[in-house]
Amino acid sequence: MYKYLFFIIITPSILAAACGAGERTGAAGKAIKSGPAGNNLTVTVSNTEGVLKKGKQTLTVTFADASGKPVDVGAASLNFFMPAMGSMSAMNSPAPLTTTSTPGVYSAMADIEMSGEWQAQIKYEGGAGKGNATLPITAQ
Repeated sequence: MYKYLFFIIITPSILAAACGAGERTGAAGKAIKSGPAGNNLTVTVSNTEGVLKKGKQTLTVTFADASGKPVDVGAASLNFFMPAMGSMSAMNSPAPLTTTSTPGVYSAMADIEMSGEWQAQIKYEGGAGKGNATLPITAQ
């Protein structure tokens, strides 16, 4: 009798805790690249795989303070830039940011035209001040 009671009460609690932890981890996904963004903030670009790939994909951009807590930076933008190489002209691939339910965490839809070395150019301006970051990222 008691072992059935254990399964009825304890098992759902364990499952709820495990599922909740997975959701928190999955919210921003795996980090692709992080770096300083000015004003004592760090910016992180992430997705579900932790890898930037050629083509369309959803990314998460998070601005955080030194403790790792997301910080609402106001208006923010993300652009992927590849400098000119040989006869190929420079490429820009803007990835518009939209706010999420968590202040300081933004969602982006990126369309990376080709594999290779890109620079994620991130800018923001708002309550946290004005800042920017350039993160080198290799698209696969």
